Amino acid sequence: MHANYPYLDADRVSVKISLLDQRPWIKTMTFRQTQPLSLEWKILQNNYEQYEKSTLLIKLTSIILYAIGRMLAPNVFLLSAIVFFLWIQESIFRTYQSRLGTRILHIEELLRQPIQAEGNAFQLHSEWLAKRKGFAGLMSEYAANAARPTVAFPYLALLLIDLMSYSIMLR
Repeated sequence: MHANYPYLDADRVSVKISLLDQRPWIKTMTFRQTQPLSLEWKILQNNYEQYEKSTLLIKLTSIILYAIGRMLAPNVFLLSAIVFFLWIQESIFRTYQSRLGTRILHIEELLRQPIQAEGNAFQLHSEWLAKRKGFAGLMSEYAANAARPTVAFPYLALLLIDLMSYSIMLR
């Protein structure tokens, strides 16, 4: 157990390294040889990419559920509610992802400094809590992420299709 990081149970960290010829092997390094900021960067970067995959799955789920809903029961309001719910869900995931991105950028800034203090590592939630803006700030973060074009694209298109089909039904 590392003295500065008692919550890290293992004394060793396994890092997968691959040669130029793409033959992977596992090399074990002691925790003391691995800089804590570099380790945190690797973990957060992996999680950041996982959030990216998750948001793509949310988008695909929205499109699939919408298509199935249009075929089985074209209830415009129900379909709009499902699409809106999934849009909000993606914006929540994007907000979490942006927090990781902010921390990753901060770590990269710390890694560029000539002397790195170990006490700066593994501070994701402490930093977020110190900058937390309360309920209204959280809701504005969700709304800002929902309004990003890369997030809003499929949802707005599906909602517009619903709106057009509703206006056709009223004629």
